[in-house]
Order: sequence, then C-alpha cells, then structure tokens
Amino acid sequence: MSTTVAHHEVEFIAIRAQGPGGQNVNKVSNAVHLRFDVMASSLPEAIKARLLALGDQRISKDGVIVIKAQSARSLAQNKAEALARLEAMVAEASVVQKARRATRPTLGSKQRRLKGKAVRAEVKAGRGKLTW
Repeated sequence: MSTTVAHHEVEFIAIRAQGPGGQNVNKVSNAVHLRFDVMASSLPEAIKARLLALGDQRISKDGVIVIKAQSARSLAQNKAEALARLEAMVAEASVVQKARRATRPTLGSKQRRLKGKAVRAEVKAGRGKLTW
C-alpha cells in the first residue's frame, strides 16, 4: 500500500519547448511530457478513484495523466519538475476529506444575527425623508 509513484510506471516524452529561446529552442527538445496511466499503476484502488475524480484537465477520459514541464532549460530539471507535480497530485488525492456533520446554529448566534439585522434596519429607516 504505497502512495508514491513507481518510476517505471511513468513515461517521459521529450518535446520542443515553446516560448523565447532564440534558435536554440528550435533545435533542442528540452520540454517534457509526463504520461502516467492511473488504472495500470500500483496505487491503491481508493487513491486511483480519488485521482480520477479530481476533475483536473490534465487527466484524460482514459485515465491517463499528462503533465507538460518546460520552465527549465535542461531536460533533467523538467523531468524532475513534472515528477514533482505528479507526486503532488497523488499526495492531494491520498488525503481523505473528513465527512461534514450537519450542525444547527445556537440560540445565541440566532439572537446576535437578529439583533444585527434590527440595528441595520434602524440605520436604514433613519435615512428616509423627514416629515414635520
């Protein structure tokens, strides 16, 4: 039951980066696409289900996470950044949200709210035209 991503389950594809960089950006493939198949991974089923339910645009209909990293000038740094982003997604999905228990407002909070409304109504009523 490991919540970390196994490196052999991740596929890296080197692509050409966008943006500034002069002639070098057209020659060197330093950006990287990370592809991670959630359903084929060794993650626990609960984490897989929460990952797929995240609603993130980087998750395809087939359950494949695609992360593009191109901020660094070296391929190794971009790979490390993409892997860190994937680890962050998995860590976010591994946290189980605490179920919310419905509660009712206390009597004191109701009275404070109504008193505040009455004070506000009084202020607004005082703004009307004066009648002599």
